[in-house]
Amino acid sequence: MFYLQMENSGASLFKEIPVGLDAFSEEEYFSQSTLLKEFTEIPTIEKAWTLKSNTVLGGSQIMFSISQPNLLENKKRRHVSYSHIAKERDDSVQFHWAAFPIEMGTASLMVPSPSGSKLLVVRTAENDSPTRFEIWSSSQVEREFHVPSSMHGSVYSDGWFEGISWNSDETFIAYVAEEPVSAKPTFTCLGGKKGNCPDKDCNSWKGQGDWEEGWGEAYAGKTLPKLFVININSGEVHAVDGIEKSVSVGQVIWAPSVKDSLQYLVFVGWPSGTRKFGIKYCTNRPCSLYAVRVTSFRSEPEQSATNANLLAVVLTESISGAFFPRFSPDGKFLVFLSSKCAVDSGAHNATDSLHRIDWSIDAEPCPHNKIVDVVPVVMCAEDGSFPGLYCSNILSNPWLSDGRTMILSSAWGSTLVVLAVDVLSGDVSRISPSTSEFSWDVLTLDCDNIIAVCSSPVDVPEIKYGYLVGNACDNTKWNWLDISSPITKCSEKVRSLLSSKEFCIMPIPVRDFCENLTKGANKPYEAIFASSKSKKHDACDPLIVVLHGGPHCVSLSSFSKSSAFLCSLGFSLLLVSYRGSLGFGEEALQSLPGRADHVTSMGLADPSKIAAVGISHGGFLTTHLIGQAPDKFAAAAARNPVCNLALMVGTTDIPDWCYFEAFGSEAISNFTAAPSAEHLALFYDKSPISHVSKVKAPTLMVLGAQDLRVPITDGLQYAQALKENGAEVKVMMFPDDIHELDRPRTDFESFLNVGVWFKKYCS
Repeated sequence: MFYLQMENSGASLFKEIPVGLDAFSEEEYFSQSTLLKEFTEIPTIEKAWTLKSNTVLGGSQIMFSISQPNLLENKKRRHVSYSHIAKERDDSVQFHWAAFPIEMGTASLMVPSPSGSKLLVVRTAENDSPTRFEIWSSSQVEREFHVPSSMHGSVYSDGWFEGISWNSDETFIAYVAEEPVSAKPTFTCLGGKKGNCPDKDCNSWKGQGDWEEGWGEAYAGKTLPKLFVININSGEVHAVDGIEKSVSVGQVIWAPSVKDSLQYLVFVGWPSGTRKFGIKYCTNRPCSLYAVRVTSFRSEPEQSATNANLLAVVLTESISGAFFPRFSPDGKFLVFLSSKCAVDSGAHNATDSLHRIDWSIDAEPCPHNKIVDVVPVVMCAEDGSFPGLYCSNILSNPWLSDGRTMILSSAWGSTLVVLAVDVLSGDVSRISPSTSEFSWDVLTLDCDNIIAVCSSPVDVPEIKYGYLVGNACDNTKWNWLDISSPITKCSEKVRSLLSSKEFCIMPIPVRDFCENLTKGANKPYEAIFASSKSKKHDACDPLIVVLHGGPHCVSLSSFSKSSAFLCSLGFSLLLVSYRGSLGFGEEALQSLPGRADHVTSMGLADPSKIAAVGISHGGFLTTHLIGQAPDKFAAAAARNPVCNLALMVGTTDIPDWCYFEAFGSEAISNFTAAPSAEHLALFYDKSPISHVSKVKAPTLMVLGAQDLRVPITDGLQYAQALKENGAEVKVMMFPDDIHELDRPRTDFESFLNVGVWFKKYCS
């Protein structure tokens, strides 16, 4: 480990150099840390909201939530930037930016009200302190409420269970928070003690109580998300009744209604059953949409309501996965995504489908709804055609003014694209430029216009403004305007370095073409190749093969600070969306489990200067490559890698994943919490540890000690085996990090060491 001393925004300097560092590495640490600091400072746009302007200028205002790593504090600094959108007579669009952003400080969530006249700010509780709810107007805090930990724990802001919804008249807010901590036993020097005891009583202590199973990786201390409603006039908070205790709640929205007596909330519920598996990155956990009646703040309906109609109603009984519910603007139908392919097959992620339920705003919800398939799962896409839906989120208001067209972002091969989906006809249109290999991600809508961000592996994100040319009766077309923005700027040094780079997306034929495989499994997969524009006549730049995790994820052509940093050091990058990746149809995705496919050399680099890097399943492939093709790789870096499935299956939060990757379609029938000796032997045989004796490449291992997904014993065993066999290995351990290794200092230090490691062995 090394220690950094930074003065405000100045260059980073080393106070101490690691013991035993050679002269080459010492110089690389100094030069690379300065460059990496400049990449690290590039802001990231996380969310955006469009608000009606209250100024005489009219038009709209847009509010951006932006994050930037704070290395000194080792946390993300979040701030908000505002811009007024002005539409000129010549059809041009100008963004007029506020002079300075506003720091969010301790806020964990911000949600504007439907009218845009109010802003909810949630400041999440730490330890046993209360959760703070602030209601802001355009000029001041109008109300502030503190909710004690006896009512509920921290409010979920994770992007999956997270759900905050204002009702239509902006008097109530529904949200998801951790259920209150159950009472723990109290002990004194004389033994147990009855009744409650003050926490600070020095003559007693609180016992640990019973262990409660949580939702795994990234949810330490989170066991049961529950549904609450706050009255923003009185500050009253109530837990919503009628939901079974075994159901974890998330993604809540208010259902449209014309009667106070029929106030319903729609939410996603995950029944825990006999156990909970890790849910982060795993859409294969069965879930349903529920509707529950809310009467806590309505005295008359509460008196007339019976226990029966207060119970939550399952809206999607006939489908195994349902999430991201959204009501149409007129309230006549409810649209949602489904992960039924993942749930039914066991794959941790798979192709999504989109569905619709008819809704009556003046009647009680029906438990036996007809579910209409709007966009079905695409099994095998024809070349250049729509490959299916792969959405990581949906805007809170994704609708154009016709009330039937949703705007979504979805993976399409190795790119992220913007789609328009007609939820009545099922028509899907790609509306971001079809000729662009950049990735496009929708941020928010401005009436019938779209505000998106566009980037590539060698181009920092830029804001784009899309508007429709023509109307519904014509062959419509979308035009995209470049928007100058202070929030997407980078340093001149970074811009200069990236301007000398280029990228392309190349199809890679499947070498082991087999008639026994499905048509989709035999189709080419893709890799993104980033390199210098100027080619050397006598030598190629060293090549880094970048392998994404999952495996059912995808390498997208969007900007990554870490990848762009490595490319700027003089490396070419090959970001491989290997078979089994998202964005290529369900047959291609399901073709990976139970088989091994590796990309070693595309003839794009000197065979003696190829390195590999990957995290999680990407680390699994990295360590497999250096074991099965030991002469093709000059160096490797594995971040929280899967190295031994036989060891991992008994310690991970997703043991079912180990079975699926080893057994494929037979995983569900074979899964058990007590693997047999035969199963363990199969896991070992399919793991990199079985090839460790052949490894020659110097290997950097980067591990997070709090990782529940791939516990550190997996990586440490592999590292010890490398040492035992005489291979060169370096282990970096981050004691407070989980699987993602994304805390600012961890991200900085790990990629700095990757850069130095590869420079040392590949230059």
